[in-house]
Amino acid sequence: MKKILIAVDLQNDFVSGSLGTAEAEEIVPRAAEKIRLHQGPVVVTMDTHGEDYLSSAEGKKLPVIHCVKGTPGWELDERIREALRGKEAHPVEKPTFGATCLPELIRECAGTEDFSLELFGLCTDICVVSNALLLKAFFPEKTVAVDAAASAGVTPELHRAALLTMKSCQIEILNG
Repeated sequence: MKKILIAVDLQNDFVSGSLGTAEAEEIVPRAAEKIRLHQGPVVVTMDTHGEDYLSSAEGKKLPVIHCVKGTPGWELDERIREALRGKEAHPVEKPTFGATCLPELIRECAGTEDFSLELFGLCTDICVVSNALLLKAFFPEKTVAVDAAASAGVTPELHRAALLTMKSCQIEILNG
């Protein structure tokens, strides 16, 4: 069975930049190690906004400029970039929480093989949960898992709440 990793938004702005947290900084080494040890495809989502972010629907509710394409904050954390060297990496730029192109990309990565999915990254309560639920809806008979120890939420409380929500939707929670 092919295992496909989905590394969610491990970008500078979410780790140490405008929306960074100590919890996000803590999980990056574990996330990088998961990527380094993985033998198979790694889908890497990247929150991607333009200069007009503050006028977007998201920007009006979260008025913190972040992940503007081409800026240092948009780039993946250096430890993640290093872990991805030589890997079968599939970057996905997404303008919102969930990447609607993920199911098609997952099918391409899997080919004719059976597969399972494991997500981790930032932020558990926004983009990780959005993508995990999206993938579980598209692939209800597949194992969809989230590594809680390689993910961090906006706050520890929201991280735990998102894990409970995903567990309720039959997403496996690893290391939680």
